[in-house]
Amino acid sequence: MAVRAGSLTYALSLIAVAGALMAAALPAAVQQHRAATVTPRDGQQDFDWEIGTWATHVRVLRNPLSGAAPDWAQFSGTSAVRPILGGRSNIVELSVKGPKGAIEGVALRLYNPQSRQWSLNYASLRGGVLTAPVYGGFDGKGHGSFYGQDMLDGRAIMVRFMITVVSPNEARFEQAYSADGGANWETNWIAVDTRQPG
Repeated sequence: MAVRAGSLTYALSLIAVAGALMAAALPAAVQQHRAATVTPRDGQQDFDWEIGTWATHVRVLRNPLSGAAPDWAQFSGTSAVRPILGGRSNIVELSVKGPKGAIEGVALRLYNPQSRQWSLNYASLRGGVLTAPVYGGFDGKGHGSFYGQDMLDGRAIMVRFMITVVSPNEARFEQAYSADGGANWETNWIAVDTRQPG
């Protein structure tokens, strides 16, 4: 009787251990199956909605991360977006003016099919040099998030650029800087684009 009870206890212990091992292995197996069956999103066409000419209204914080009272300037003009390289990239020509001056520049957006990410690169005609790029993409629901690193007044900062497709005829762009590794962000660029007819 003692031997039988011991054998039964041993068998039950083995079943319990086997069950625990199967339960622990199941989530990993499910994750592997999902990873094998879910295809990463191809965002190559994510900027197709923007091709054309837009009326652009921009607010720019002229003294970002300074700790001083915000000094905002407003500008109005146009943004012209056109595809290049068969639509795998695009160029934005920005030309806006306001009481505190003018902004003219070009943005080059490049899609990397391996990483499935876009890089957004900007150069002001005043300086003629590309800024450090921001990288990211869209979520498939009209929201784009792009992040990068740059320098501002000799210190390293993080840059966040957000795009929201409000409708087929309106879009919003916001840029923010962080000097503390992304814990706090200060918005310094807000643009609202409205599609022009034709």
